Amino acid sequence: MSHLKAVVFDWAGTVIDFGSFAPMGVFVEAFRRFGIEVSIAEAREPMGRPKWDHIEALAQPRIRAAWTEKHGRAPATEDIQAVYDIFVPLNEEVVSDYCDLVPGTVETVAALRRRGLKIGSTTGYTRSIMARVLPLAEKQGYAPDNLVCAGDLPHGRPTPMNMYRCFLDLDVWPASAVVKVDDTGVGIDEGREAGTWTVGLALSGNEAGVTADELAALSDGERQALREKASAALGRHRPHYIIDTVADLPPIIEEIEARMARGERP
Repeated sequence: MSHLKAVVFDWAGTVIDFGSFAPMGVFVEAFRRFGIEVSIAEAREPMGRPKWDHIEALAQPRIRAAWTEKHGRAPATEDIQAVYDIFVPLNEEVVSDYCDLVPGTVETVAALRRRGLKIGSTTGYTRSIMARVLPLAEKQGYAPDNLVCAGDLPHGRPTPMNMYRCFLDLDVWPASAVVKVDDTGVGIDEGREAGTWTVGLALSGNEAGVTADELAALSDGERQALREKASAALGRHRPHYIIDTVADLPPIIEEIEARMARGERP
């Protein structure tokens, strides 16, 4: 008998958009429209948070200083909202170009469903952005049992609220019977805060920041160096496991099942 009841996946960098590229150029462009230059590396740092919170986090401290120099004052709440109001429609426009499933997603999810597990999902994207993503993912064979978006609840990542909503939507409990899979630190945090098992993804997501083709072109040594760099960043959030991509998840599920059979909990 399975001890686990559900696996909850993030979206970009986890099951779609290898390397998590869709929001990057949009953050850069949204700030550029206010005369502020933001690098891709800077844009990646708060990845995984709800997008309003992400923009607020970006407005520190170098970008905050640049904004103050450009506009004569530090960015206030209304400025964060103004950037956000530009970001969302821009992201809606481009996200459809970044919806290819991460290789192994369909096979992994099918294996989980054969075990009787439910499939949940949370994201830092808004509902309006996910309205573009969902049909494209479904056409490729991925349709989770629920979706919790940024803005659905008063508090998003890294709080456990999204996961609590998943428990209710999926009708699963206790938290120890659920696994959260994510490529970002705050996504891992939401799982740990909720009391679930957590699995970080080192090579398909934000911390590595490379496409599948770019990853394949690396030498073994280069790939290992990238894996170690991404794993170190994710490791600060204390995931129970770190793997390369979602394709590597099934053996981890087996191991978690074995640990739970011995009475272990997250």
